[in-house]
This record gives sequence, C-alpha cells and structure tokens, in this order.
Amino acid sequence: MTDGPHTAFQELLPPLSAHEASVEANRCLYCYDAPCLQACPTHIDIPTFIRKIATGNLRGSARTILEANFLGGTCGRVCPVQELCEGACVLGPDHKAIAIGRLQRYAVDHVQERGIQVFQPGPEQGARVAVVGGGPAGISAAAELAKLGYEVTLLEKRELAGGLSTYGIVVLREPVEVALREVQALRDLGVDIQTNRELTGKADLQTLLDIYDAVFLALGLGAVPAVGIPGEEAITDGLTFIEASKMDPANIGVGRTVTVIGAGNTAIDAATIARRAGAQVTMVYRRGEREMTAYRHEYEFALHEGVQFRFYAQPVRVLTNEAGVVLGLECLEVALGEPDVSGRPRPVAVPGSEFVLPCDQVISAIGQEKPTLARTLDLELEGGYVRVDDDLRTNLPRVYAGGDWVRVRGSASTVMAVQDGKIAAAAIHRDIAARRAERSPSAASLSVTPEPEALHG
Repeated sequence: MTDGPHTAFQELLPPLSAHEASVEANRCLYCYDAPCLQACPTHIDIPTFIRKIATGNLRGSARTILEANFLGGTCGRVCPVQELCEGACVLGPDHKAIAIGRLQRYAVDHVQERGIQVFQPGPEQGARVAVVGGGPAGISAAAELAKLGYEVTLLEKRELAGGLSTYGIVVLREPVEVALREVQALRDLGVDIQTNRELTGKADLQTLLDIYDAVFLALGLGAVPAVGIPGEEAITDGLTFIEASKMDPANIGVGRTVTVIGAGNTAIDAATIARRAGAQVTMVYRRGEREMTAYRHEYEFALHEGVQFRFYAQPVRVLTNEAGVVLGLECLEVALGEPDVSGRPRPVAVPGSEFVLPCDQVISAIGQEKPTLARTLDLELEGGYVRVDDDLRTNLPRVYAGGDWVRVRGSASTVMAVQDGKIAAAAIHRDIAARRAERSPSAASLSVTPEPEALHG
C-alpha cells in the first residue's frame, strides 16, 4: 500500500506551481465586504492577498496574510477552510470555491522558505512580557508584542517550540519544518525563545510577575485521558502516536490490525497514519456518524483512505495474552438515550451485547485532559477551563491566558488560538499603557530587571 513511512507521511497536497497559483488567483471576484474575510477568525484580508498573488507581488501578499495571522503558513494548511473562508466563498454554491488555503500557503511559503523578513521589531516600549507556552497562541501573542516594541521572552517546556504545530499535527497536513520556520520568524523578530523551561506552580508564576510587566499563559491542554477499562496499560496514546510519526516515522510501531477509539479530528489523524503505514484500521465510536466531532471532510477523507468505522460501540476491555500483547478490543453495543451536557445523545450500553474486534494495537484519541495546573496557579475556572474576560484577562492581575485551555466556548483550533494571541497582545499593550499613564512623569519609563534565575527544566 505504501513505499515506507517517509513517503506515506509526506504532505498530502503538493504546493501550487506559479502557473496554478496565478490561474486560481485570477478566478477570485475580489468581493467588496467579502464573506470569506468575515468568516476568517483572524480577519485576513483575503481578497487583497489573492489580488497581490495575481499581480506577482508575493512578498506583499505574504505580508497581508502575516499581519493578520503570524502563523499563516500553518493555518493555510490546517485550518478547516471548508467550514470557514472557502465555505463562505460566493463561488462555492454554483462553481468551485477559490482554493484560499492553498493560495495562502503559496504566498507565505514564498517568503519563509527564502528567509525573507517581513516584519521588524517596533520602537522600544521599555516594557517586558513573558509568554509561557510555545504553541500557536503563545507564538501569536509574542509576535504581536514584538511588533509593538516589547521585549518578549517565550518559555516552552519541550525541546522544540511550536506546540501542536510541531508535535501534534500530522505530516500529511503540516511537516515539522513548516512549524519551525514560524518559530524562526519569531526569533528574527527579537523574541527570546527559551526551551526546556516549564512553569510548575505559583512560585514560578510569581517569579515571572516580579520581573515582567505582564504574563501571557498559553499552556494548552493535557494528555489523552484514560479510557477507564481493563487492559488500559496496553493502549497507545493517540497524541504520542502522532508525535512519533513526525519525529521518528521509521520507528512509530504500527500493528497489522489497528483499532482507534474516538471520532474526533485527532482520532482521524491517528487512524490515517496507521492506515498509511499499511495497517487495517477500524475506528470505534460510541455514538453515530451524526454525532462525530470530526469535521465532515475529515470523515470523508478517512473513508477514502480505507478506514473502517464501527459506530454505536462502547469499548469495555482490551484483550491481551500473558505477555501483554494485544489480541482485541471487547465492546458493547450502544443505544442512544437523552442528551448529556454536551447536547449529544447519551450512549447507553446494551447488556449482553458483547462482541470483540480482533486487533493487535489499540489507539486512544478521545480528547485531551482539562488543565490541572490552573488550580495550582489559583486561576478561576469555568467548565473546567480557565476563566477569562473578553480581553483574555484572568482573575490574577497582569496575568492573561489564551489558547485551548480557555476554550470553554467555541471550537479549539489553531486559528482560534492565533486570534487569542492577538487579542491578548492588544490587551496587554493597552493595560501597560494605562498603568504607565497613571504614574508620575518621573516613573513613566518602566524599569528593566535582571533575568529570572530559571523555571524548572
């Protein structure tokens, strides 16, 4: 089925050629008050960047994109454009929507592959901001603050910055090098990126507040939660599986017959990796097709790849032999009851309906754990997520938060995290200016204090 892991996990869509990009850009109607622009969470001026591609101004096109979305290269690949900009395209109903995502990727790749500097740091503000978390929300906030002239330090607990863009988005959609180019663009703006630096508690946060004028927390969510069934120790974590496919594709360890628990976009990604590695793959979901959290186009993509689906099935036990080798996944058939807190029908297992799906690997991708560190930091929560106001201020003075761990409303996605970073940066800028205005003229210049000793790591 494949030519090995390296070819199986190559980026799914090839880059547009110059001719293809020109033809596609010239199809655009450049609508006034364009619905595609309104549908973009980061409000990229889509007609303008496409017009610049049509006129051969790729640097100008990229600047238009990146001014609104510093992670335009990532979002051009991973955004659910079918649900957003392309879904709103006026050509969509009767013709074919403009390939906005691929055109965005084309323009941004042009500058980032060549190391072209689109932005410069702004005039010095005399203030410092710490950003904790090197994923899309953190990178976005750090970039916007650097462009405003703040001295920004970004702390990332892992070896590489980029968050899910680096570790958690399958290569089929975004290779690692794309995420790392965006990290480099942030460094080129003068942001001090410090990896292997983890914030673990209130003392670490206070250290930052003693040194920096504001702190933006973009810590993301946790690991895949436990399924809570016997034999769980033999289950492969879906996020770890996806990370291995990016960092060490030759040694990801894929079974011959794989069962994936879950029906979200991450589960689709894990199933696709296993399928492309040559496995027979079945996805198990306790509800039906209509209740899947994966986007419709992702579901159809998985079907096209040859992934099988078993709906209305509740896993109850992983079967293993004495050596711990997986033999199958035991499930119960499910009937749907009254809606639960999510608004979806509650799955109710049917007694005596046990059946076994034979397999030699079980992968779990049933979401991510809610932020446990938030309570340690004395952050107020709402629905298990960090509570913030409309400007992403937390209950703690000078502490802001954004990204997936505040996403109690709306869907968690890269583009929403990027917009959070923009909102937080603007709020930090206003709040620091307001505090400065309250001071006497002699204290108008904010002091600069020494670097922190170190957070854990």
